[in-house]
Amino acid sequence: MGRIGEVQAPVATRDALARGRLRASLVPDLLVEARRIVNTVIAGWHGRRKRGIGENFWQFRPYVEGDSSRIDWRRSARDDHTYVRDREWEAAHTVWLWSDPSPSMLYKSAAAGVSKESRALVLALAMAELLSRSGERIAWPGLTDPFTARNGAERIAAQLSHAGALPAKPDLSAIRRFCDIVIVSDFLDPVEETMTWLDVLARHGVRAHLIEVADPAEETFPYAGRTEFTDPETGDKLTAGRAETLKEEYRLLYTARREELAGWCKRLGWSFTVNHTDRLASDALVRVHMAMTADSSRPGLTAGHAGLTASHAGLTAGGGDLGKAVE
Repeated sequence: MGRIGEVQAPVATRDALARGRLRASLVPDLLVEARRIVNTVIAGWHGRRKRGIGENFWQFRPYVEGDSSRIDWRRSARDDHTYVRDREWEAAHTVWLWSDPSPSMLYKSAAAGVSKESRALVLALAMAELLSRSGERIAWPGLTDPFTARNGAERIAAQLSHAGALPAKPDLSAIRRFCDIVIVSDFLDPVEETMTWLDVLARHGVRAHLIEVADPAEETFPYAGRTEFTDPETGDKLTAGRAETLKEEYRLLYTARREELAGWCKRLGWSFTVNHTDRLASDALVRVHMAMTADSSRPGLTAGHAGLTASHAGLTAGGGDLGKAVE
């Protein structure tokens, strides 16, 4: 049986410098790919427009009793209704972006076109490009402070290219109320660990948008026969004499982890999107855009984190071969 998947790594070393060089070599091409994807969805991207203080006209709307807006008598004279003129809110919004740099993101099966890390970086850079074109402030936790620039995606890409070893989970405590954050990861850690890490966002009134990047092999578990699995995060190994006997239990744990995390996000007013590496990245961008423009309530305090603790599913495997991970 041939290999089902492999870890994408150009060098057989666990040195942090090698990981940094790998990221630096990926970023320029991924920025080009991100801009290509943006150009396919930009026609439907209208920003998060709303009425408020500003100089630019936005819309006419019917007057309702008690409305504090000034009536536009010229527009109202055209028919039998009374209209008010709305201006567009011009204050820039701050959106934080982050993609997971952990070793499990390097996995790529034969059914996927790209590794999870590649897809995550493309999604984050594409969001940066879209938000920069809309005049929003963007930032990357642990890497940049919020800034506004038309070349925002390029600036973040340059910072990533020259960054050293990035933390597996950055400190999110500096992100303040009414900001948004887009987090792209495989979210394969135990659910409680993920909730604990993100709890500070809920307590600060930040609205989060989680994008789970999934390789198709991680969902279907296409392994059979004697298979040796390696956890890329810890290096722990598991040898299964008949891997197919683990399929149902594995899929139950994998699905339960996702459903628990998605349900927790829904209770907080956050969005949760799944993007598979054998499908289009633009699908996730459209879904996140819809979630960011939705007039949902701001997140409140987190409820108790009662849920399932699933085993880490970020295993690399080959049919009878050992998959190796590079940090």
